[in-house]
Amino acid sequence: MIKMANSKLIVVEGAQGAGKTTYTDYIRYSLSYTNLYRLCGTADSSITGLQKAKSMYETLLDYIKNLENKSINLVFDRTFFTEEVYCRLGKKAYSFTEVYQDLLEKFSNLDFDIYYITLYLEDKNEFKQRLNRSGKAIFEASKFGVENSIAQQKEYLKMAEEIKNKYPNIKVINIKTDKAKEEVEKEIREKIGY
Repeated sequence: MIKMANSKLIVVEGAQGAGKTTYTDYIRYSLSYTNLYRLCGTADSSITGLQKAKSMYETLLDYIKNLENKSINLVFDRTFFTEEVYCRLGKKAYSFTEVYQDLLEKFSNLDFDIYYITLYLEDKNEFKQRLNRSGKAIFEASKFGVENSIAQQKEYLKMAEEIKNKYPNIKVINIKTDKAKEEVEKEIREKIGY
């Protein structure tokens, strides 16, 4: 008997300044029965951070698995994909790739209608304005200037392509956010289907 997912699992990733907070909030309030989770990873960039991150994300996937077929949609502002991107960019003293691949395999087998959304800016100059975050506490490894955010964005888009090629059951969507907010919201609704 084939199981049919009755809930959406939506992960939104992207470089700082791409609009994750804005659009995960939008999804949370516009898609019925949706819970929003905002994650920031572990602040430990040393080798001991690997075990912390591994444990945290394995526990998260167990939690998500327990919510299968409950008619509750889940939207995540960052997850273990961010950890992998930061490691690929050399922001951590360890490799997360082996753990990431194991987590991604488990993630792809969850009984949800799964969406992986990468938000990005086509106009790289837009980062300068959006990265002005005065008054916000920022994790040391995530202090990205414009050039670093562009590098981060490239890695997220590369990752999206990797996922698309390997996991056909994950709906990979790239959404450009340097256009009118209403246009972005419409595209999100159309691509997620609500």
